[in-house]
Amino acid sequence: MIKILVTGANGQLGQCIQVLNNAYSNLEFTFCSSDELDITNEERLRFFFQEYKFDYCINCAAYTNVDQAEKTPNKAYLVNGQGAKNIAEECRKHSVTLVHISTDYVFDGEKGSPYTISDSTNPINEYGKSKLMGEKYIKEILEEYFIIRTSWLYSEFGHNFYKTILNKAKKGENLSVIDTEIGCPTDANNLAKYIIDIIISDNKDFGIKHFTDGIPMTWFDFTKEILKKNQLDKTTKLVRANNYRSFAKRPKNSTLLCD
Repeated sequence: MIKILVTGANGQLGQCIQVLNNAYSNLEFTFCSSDELDITNEERLRFFFQEYKFDYCINCAAYTNVDQAEKTPNKAYLVNGQGAKNIAEECRKHSVTLVHISTDYVFDGEKGSPYTISDSTNPINEYGKSKLMGEKYIKEILEEYFIIRTSWLYSEFGHNFYKTILNKAKKGENLSVIDTEIGCPTDANNLAKYIIDIIISDNKDFGIKHFTDGIPMTWFDFTKEILKKNQLDKTTKLVRANNYRSFAKRPKNSTLLCD
């Protein structure tokens, strides 16, 4: 039996992993929300890892509000940086393999082609910088780990772009969406399955991984796909936004080249 701790289990990725809970008879999951196990609380983490014996830790806990991270960066660095360090240190002490979720926002988006795992990082906002800090801590502390960079996650759970667009369209609202940023929308259910496949695989190719659903598009293109899939494209007015401004600067093209 492989014992797996999932932190941040109430987030959309954590909930997608919970859906798979009963599909693997050889896996035993312990799901902890951020309230139940705060990764910034070193004492609580220390007790938890001593009390329970895990083989893997999937760290889904993260501060993901990109605009708010620009306004209050200390919170982002505490969770995404120091929190990742805390988890890594406990994993090292107890010989637990860490699977950590990172982001395409560790890149600046200026390359013009998909980013590989060997490309240099250069985040342009506080969220990306905080996630890169977490990556660096993990690489310094652990020898065997998986850092999985992904992008534009959506699912039936939590708050995400897909659900926001769908709700607005069902209410009959007009949609104005930018087409100046390119990335790969990724179903969090597919990422959850990818993570489990890594854990149950006999081939442990540790290090940084890139995982997305592999189809680059703009937010405008993604909106069109959402409307079409839900038969709302004929009844919803969609226009390109020309003057959209966000508080945080975002990469122009953060497409990831996957394994």
